[in-house]
Amino acid sequence: MVDLDKKQVRIAVLDLNAGYPNQGMRCINEIVHSWAEQKNYSIIYDVFDVRVKNELPDLSYDVYISSGGPGDPLSTRFDDWDINWNRWFSDVLRWNDNPSSNTKKFVFLICHSFQMACRHFNAGLLCKRKSTSFGVFPMHVMPEAIGDPVFKNLKNPFFGVDSRDFQLIQPNLDLLHDMGAYITCIEKERPHVPYERAVMGIRFSEYVFGTQFHPEADATGMSQHFQNEEKREMVIKNHGEAKLTIMLEHLEDPDKIHWTNKNLIPNFLNEAYSHLMVEELMEA
Repeated sequence: MVDLDKKQVRIAVLDLNAGYPNQGMRCINEIVHSWAEQKNYSIIYDVFDVRVKNELPDLSYDVYISSGGPGDPLSTRFDDWDINWNRWFSDVLRWNDNPSSNTKKFVFLICHSFQMACRHFNAGLLCKRKSTSFGVFPMHVMPEAIGDPVFKNLKNPFFGVDSRDFQLIQPNLDLLHDMGAYITCIEKERPHVPYERAVMGIRFSEYVFGTQFHPEADATGMSQHFQNEEKREMVIKNHGEAKLTIMLEHLEDPDKIHWTNKNLIPNFLNEAYSHLMVEELMEA
């Protein structure tokens, strides 16, 4: 008989921050370890520096979280680290598609990693935004994603941190349908603005989930960002001073990014763990 409390989960975090200081890696670390502590799960937690050291995990892990990062996701396709990341991603997909692979690999893709996956699948038009998106914004859940376990306990819309210069628009819906994938959420509907709404999340498969926003972000990290004068001026320039004030208020609201931080990635980890336990029981 399998002891459910003793199942060890191997988690690999792929750091795509290119050596730049960031809050995302701290947040991911805190989310994963807090989840494991609350559930009384034993974990192995390893970090791989993809862009600086060209490190990639092997296929011995159960869960992979691939981070956000700076730069143009269209310009690095011939860089060694990018080629190797895509080779790793292809290996994971091939593993999951193999009927003889009893234990599947779960992947969560954040922002830059999400954009690279979209490029990998040709999921839509990946292009530069007219201006940088930075701040706390509502994310609207699509009808297809209502009931998706990753969005458990989240409202519609829910709030997330957005920080990007690029975007996925004009999704290839036929391709996504043929893959068994679907769009989970989009950025705020603004019919008075003549720009297409960006796709903010896709469930690529039962095991692979991605967001173009940062569900790992917390109020501590965002407060530090907003102390940066350049970041504050960016928000004021693009959205106005009143919007900046609202965003700062959102940081104090437990129903906004705090709630997303405490639920979305942990929901994904819960889903992965449930599958792992079913597979473990089947093999026992």
